[in-house]
Amino acid sequence: MLKEFKEFLMRGNVVDLAVAVIIGAAFKAIVDSLVKDIFEPIIAMVFKADSIAGVSVQIGSATLGVGAFAAAIINFVIVGFVLFMVVKGMNTVQGLAKSGKEEAKEVAPEPKAEDYLREIRDLLANK
Repeated sequence: MLKEFKEFLMRGNVVDLAVAVIIGAAFKAIVDSLVKDIFEPIIAMVFKADSIAGVSVQIGSATLGVGAFAAAIINFVIVGFVLFMVVKGMNTVQGLAKSGKEEAKEVAPEPKAEDYLREIRDLLANK
């Protein structure tokens, strides 16, 4: 059972998934820093607040804290855009690889009936 578990963990898909999760976590830290250290101060400055957490909108007697929500939306848009670009790039690379294989298949000539007959003759001669 331990051997099977080790084989399961060492399969390519599991290792690739683990690498993707680690890279994703590191990327999340970069995006969080970008939003917190760059975008939040700009938004706070536009609304003349000390921090984005202090950005709020007063509607009647209700106060809506929109700062944290805006930061979450910015995080989502940045991560979504980067994932879109990664998937688009992978599709392009896979498309190029697939078209290269199709071209290679087209280049190889199809065997003719004479070729098959020669192979049969040679096999019979070797018996």
